Amino acid sequence: MSNQKRNLTLLLLIGALGMMAFPSHSSTSPDDPALLARGAYLARAADCNACHRGVAPGSADYSGGLAISTPMGNIIATNITPSEQYGIGRYSEEQFKRAVTEGIRADGTHLYPAMPYSAYQGISDADIHALYIWFQQSVPASDSPPPETSLSFPWSVRGLMAIWNPLNAELPESVASQKNPQTERGYYLTEVLGHCSACHSPRNIMMGEDMGQRFSGGDIGGWHAPNITADPVSGIGGWSDSDLSHYLKSGNLPGKGTAAGGMAEAVDHSLRYLSDSDISAMIAYLRQIPAIRNSDDLTPAWQHNQKPQTAGKIDHEAELLYQQACAACHRSDGEGAYNNTFPSLNANTTTGSTRSNNLVKVILDGVQREGAKSGGNMPAFGEVLSDQQVALLTNYVAHRFGNPSSQVSASDVATLRAGGEKPLIVRLLPVFYGIAAVVIILLVALFLRRSRRKGASQ
Repeated sequence: MSNQKRNLTLLLLIGALGMMAFPSHSSTSPDDPALLARGAYLARAADCNACHRGVAPGSADYSGGLAISTPMGNIIATNITPSEQYGIGRYSEEQFKRAVTEGIRADGTHLYPAMPYSAYQGISDADIHALYIWFQQSVPASDSPPPETSLSFPWSVRGLMAIWNPLNAELPESVASQKNPQTERGYYLTEVLGHCSACHSPRNIMMGEDMGQRFSGGDIGGWHAPNITADPVSGIGGWSDSDLSHYLKSGNLPGKGTAAGGMAEAVDHSLRYLSDSDISAMIAYLRQIPAIRNSDDLTPAWQHNQKPQTAGKIDHEAELLYQQACAACHRSDGEGAYNNTFPSLNANTTTGSTRSNNLVKVILDGVQREGAKSGGNMPAFGEVLSDQQVALLTNYVAHRFGNPSSQVSASDVATLRAGGEKPLIVRLLPVFYGIAAVVIILLVALFLRRSRRKGASQ
């Protein structure tokens, strides 16, 4: 055997031994426990199950069906289990990435921006891989089809998203220096995975985030996601790091507030599972968000009426409603009970806010919490109390325990019961239809007139 052949044989033998000693799946194999654990953690951090959870009794996680309220109508969350018929079981990793980061399904149709792909486009390829492997390998398949989303025209035309996306679906830039590893991690958790600004920011005329007022508060489904900028009055500037950590992990902080609505879902399905170091990173990032003061706020919401006040003119019907519906849990003086399991109504952001949206919505919809640290649930009174009764009860609670400047009417309650005030683009739709109808009539009339003239000239 020549030296050249001997050397080639030796190299091949060494290569084969190397492959045996260092198998290629050691760090990226689909069944790698570390990779699956990472995917599970990322799914929690991205709050996937809050929207995609099954809603029917006994239904599986990620099996879909939740109706997400939007001004354009309800968008039904899809099944994202590895079901090949109804879920994402046939998605390739590239198709999965495109759906998550671009909002385009495997069949090429657009997802609605209730799916926060504008934020998710910042997810790293390594994390997309971990998520994909975890969903395909570890999530039980559910062969249960959720209802289809059915919006009215023109919102039913998904192709409009191809116009909307370039104008509104931009990845938020970090408000903090990316040279600091903690705030860099905080940016990734807050702006990308957690997509916090999607709820906590006002919307522009096209229903995209108002990039100049991000985190200054937003309305969704009648609820108001409060200002979480660094402002000490309107935002969280007066909250300590321990306050924020306790609230994000439990959603229940005596002397400040209790989570309800979408924030309660974020705590229950996502935030309470995050590591202490990740919660600290989020807080470090939140501290960097430039302060924005809401002009109506003169005092932090949680500082209003820290001692119970007696209303100057007590509405006896409202007081009776409070005693019948609220006093058993929150007590007659609003101090709460059982170590804040039933929270105090004094020093509470919900009762002390200049906007009564959340107080009205809590009365209408109640509070349904999950998890050992979530505190108690609250029944919904929307089906047993009229709009006028809810308005009376809201004003009584706000005036006695919270912000006395707050005032709501029965019509305000009716609006919130229906999902909140419609944005301008929705309110203008009938006008657009009217103009379109007039244009069509004029065009038809012009066509008929020309046809008659042409016929008469022949």
